[in-house]
Amino acid sequence: MSSLPIPTVQTAALIENPGPNASVVVRDSVPVAKPGPNEILVKLEYSGVCGSEIRALNGWGVYNPIVGHEGVGTVVQAGDDVGSSLLGQRVGVKWLYSACGDAAGVPACSACCRGFANNCSRQTNTGRHVPGTLQQYVLADARFVTTNFPPTLPSEVVAPLLCAGLTMMGAVGKVDAHVASLNESANEDVWVVVSGSGGGLGHIGVQLASAAKAGRYKVIAIDHGEAKKQLSLESGAHNFIDYTGGDDEVERQVKALTGEGAHAVIVVSGAEAAFRTAPRLVRNMGVIVTVGLPAADFMLPVSAALCSARSLTVTGVAVGTEDQMTQLLALAAEGKVTPKVEVRTLADVPGIIEGLRTDKVTGRIVVKIPE
Repeated sequence: MSSLPIPTVQTAALIENPGPNASVVVRDSVPVAKPGPNEILVKLEYSGVCGSEIRALNGWGVYNPIVGHEGVGTVVQAGDDVGSSLLGQRVGVKWLYSACGDAAGVPACSACCRGFANNCSRQTNTGRHVPGTLQQYVLADARFVTTNFPPTLPSEVVAPLLCAGLTMMGAVGKVDAHVASLNESANEDVWVVVSGSGGGLGHIGVQLASAAKAGRYKVIAIDHGEAKKQLSLESGAHNFIDYTGGDDEVERQVKALTGEGAHAVIVVSGAEAAFRTAPRLVRNMGVIVTVGLPAADFMLPVSAALCSARSLTVTGVAVGTEDQMTQLLALAAEGKVTPKVEVRTLADVPGIIEGLRTDKVTGRIVVKIPE
């Protein structure tokens, strides 16, 4: 069923020859897919561009040539079993394309049974297993799109919340749970380091952590350069440390501020150096939350002996839950979370991805999809 005429071909950005000789090209002859069971076709209006797309560019895994997983648009066609209720609605297409919890005749995994479809062991992902949102029309699983947008939120603001924001909601949630388990005095400041604070995820994470627990968290932002320093401080960071001073200097400044080290370190950066430094910045009984995605063969530089001796917790986050998505949208509608967004065009995607690869992007770039 369809409410609008739909073309047979469209414009899309594709990654070709992933690896050392990779290139990003924009083509205008990409077929428009038709929705199957449980699927809808979304005419996209905006798509965020995530730093994780560099994994696809570098060939660090098998990805669809069309990446992107922060898409906002309007449903223009639905599969026969979906019904017409979503037609004409604004929806968000996220990294989680589908999970096993609703698969007919297939027992759900333990994560789905507990309400954590974002950690499904059999999930499929937008831009990885299926084509992503850097195109004019994208297929989505109707059961996993976000539909509860506050009407006052512009689509270009919503787009980065679908991955960058949701991932950081999950990361700050991990910090909340860990801090609650420590039985700290309610009057004591809780120090949270956000490493990679000036990027698309990091600056949202600084905002979320700074607003959490009625301002009890004191955020130390780590990144480099004046632009990222300014964004980090504007986002609510208590202090900013430029990592170009070296690991020893970063550790010295964190210890000077916190005494024993931070209660939590959220490693947003994908740089291996950020992971190597993290254990030096956290106090005994602290938590390291990994978000960034370095090369797949990189191992965390934390020895088992160190974890045991210092009672450290290391945990990871791969986006948050749909409940956290709802909470995040409400925070954005209240003005408590405001992504710094630069709007560009689909034709700019090759340069945008190169900027992400070389760490020259501050905040989040969102692409306006052509009509």
